[in-house]
Amino acid sequence: TDRKKLHTAPVGQVFRLRPFHVLVATGGGYAGYKKYENYKLEQLEKRGIEVPVKLASEWEVALYKSVPTRLLSRAWGRLNQVELPTWLRKPVYSLYIWTFGVNMKEAAVEDLHHYRNLSEFFRRKLKPQARPVCCVHSVISPSDGKILNFGQVKNCEVEQVKGVTYSLESFLGPRISTEEVHFSQAPSGNSFQQQLVTKEGNELYHCVIYLAPGDYHCFHSPTDWTVSHRRHFPGSLMSVNPGVARWIKELFCHNERVVLTGDWKHGFFSLTAVGATNVGSIRIYFDQDLHTNSPSYSKGSYNDFSFISNNNKEGIPMRKGEHLGEFNLGSTIVLIFEAPKDFKFNLKAGQKIRFGEALGSL
Repeated sequence: TDRKKLHTAPVGQVFRLRPFHVLVATGGGYAGYKKYENYKLEQLEKRGIEVPVKLASEWEVALYKSVPTRLLSRAWGRLNQVELPTWLRKPVYSLYIWTFGVNMKEAAVEDLHHYRNLSEFFRRKLKPQARPVCCVHSVISPSDGKILNFGQVKNCEVEQVKGVTYSLESFLGPRISTEEVHFSQAPSGNSFQQQLVTKEGNELYHCVIYLAPGDYHCFHSPTDWTVSHRRHFPGSLMSVNPGVARWIKELFCHNERVVLTGDWKHGFFSLTAVGATNVGSIRIYFDQDLHTNSPSYSKGSYNDFSFISNNNKEGIPMRKGEHLGEFNLGSTIVLIFEAPKDFKFNLKAGQKIRFGEALGSL
């Protein structure tokens, strides 16, 4: 007959389960299940019902980290760069606006057809009057977001959310050589926290701000300070959603992050941009050598870069409210700084805040 012969192969050759496929499928499914559980916990909290802290075990963290979030984030980043046809831009952006509650009336350019791709839309600028910078208080919010936690650093531990902490030294890394002049005032036997405090009578404070996908994605200088050093930690890109932050201890120490350290009028000051799923790209405007979410890295590694040189002996001066950097999607910013004991935060845990609003003052 004229019928063509159909050649078939054994089922085992057509579809062969590999350990990697099983691991990814299992890890992805479990991560989705935990996301749903976290959503239910958030709903209970909104009703005022206190939920006990339940931390992930080591195997749960390992399983979550087995999901190739870095690869997925790079793929998402490339997808964001694809130019959309003009006719498709408004439907795609409108869906995002509706899903995450974006206020486009604040955008410098409200016309959705202006944004050629998702990346441009995520990094949209605001109208100058949309975020007035507070001139009265000494520290302002560097970004839009939700306040997860704030207060004094105690016992070298920082709270990422209420009841869940991480190590200050693990988060910032070992002492920086360019800061030895500050540390020399403290005996070598002092704790890492005490070594950061440069002036007698001061305390160390922290503030954690979570940027949701619908928030303004740029971040600014929270005060007048000088940036002297950058430390980049390659790492995982797990979600930093408050539900996950409540579940995984030292989540911020696992994830990729960029730590900027320097000085302000009261001593030590640092701002850390923490990466997350689909936020592999962290950009610091004055740091052209920074490249985040590279395909490979050594576990536990980090790289340092000093902004102090023969030509620039003080570092990078930043004014309060000045543009500092940007994320490609929502993430987290952690401020850790030294201030006198009478420094007071003007915040409530869980409140929404916008760039330019006061965090605290003396």
